[in-house]
Amino acid sequence: MISPTLPAELKAALDGKLQGFSRSDAAQRSQRISTTYRAGGTSGAIKSDADALAYALARMPATYAAVAASLNALTEIAPDLAPETLLDVGAGPGTASWAAAEAFPSLQDFTLLDANATLSRLALELAHGSSRLAECRYLPGDAGGNLAEVSQADLVIASYIIGELNEADQRKLAEAMWARARHALVVIEPGTPAGYARILAVRQQLIAAGAFVAAPCPHEKPCPLIAPDWCHFSQRLPRSQAHRQIKGAEVPFEDERFIYVALTRTPPASRAARVLAPPDIGKAEIAAKLCTEAGVAPAKVPRRDKAAYAEARRWRWGDAVMSES
Repeated sequence: MISPTLPAELKAALDGKLQGFSRSDAAQRSQRISTTYRAGGTSGAIKSDADALAYALARMPATYAAVAASLNALTEIAPDLAPETLLDVGAGPGTASWAAAEAFPSLQDFTLLDANATLSRLALELAHGSSRLAECRYLPGDAGGNLAEVSQADLVIASYIIGELNEADQRKLAEAMWARARHALVVIEPGTPAGYARILAVRQQLIAAGAFVAAPCPHEKPCPLIAPDWCHFSQRLPRSQAHRQIKGAEVPFEDERFIYVALTRTPPASRAARVLAPPDIGKAEIAAKLCTEAGVAPAKVPRRDKAAYAEARRWRWGDAVMSES
């Protein structure tokens, strides 16, 4: 399991870029970019080096935390997965590549793909002093259009990118990414109902193409949740002083809500139920909502069953539960 906090090398690289950079200016730029994204815009709003740095300072910590949590879930279900090559689709400042390098010591070759030249320049600068990412390749161009010319990779990751595309292009991108994924594909989106719907569509499309779901679902059946309920998870991460200033926040932590699907070419050796919401820890019992192979099931663990109760007290939202209660 890797930490949700930025690796020391990446933090040092960002801190170095922050020297002499106005935090009030960064806050204004990141707010403008965030507003554009929320209105359905794309990374085209990031036009200058200052924009790219402001965006990275504001969003890299939370994006990294979500990718780290998703990769932790994948490695828990597929512990033998040892990819040597990575393709990071819609890589932006390279966040997912940093998380993958931490999650998989086996990775030796990193290819990043993004159409935004400003973000790609920043990504290469941040990676320059890295012991793992210094030799990464950054390919320019549109993710959907350029994937056909990219070599296959053991692991493909697409974080917070499919929401920038229309529905038809999302399907084309999913098909292209799966064709490039030799062993596994991980897609991560914001933990909103819209993000969940996009992940469901990718999941359904690629299961039909032969993919197996490693996480978060313990099956390839249709999602058993009924609207207005939706599947999503939360990862808490600490905020540095600079991060708080740029985000205009006083709280020393952030909770990133996200949804993901991790797909593999081979079926997982074992299935795990998934904790779908924060468990309710009471004096008499612990109640939790689990997604199981049979569907959504409430789990109630009485305090009198000391061993099971002690185990259930460690359950957290998003955890895999290997033995269903």
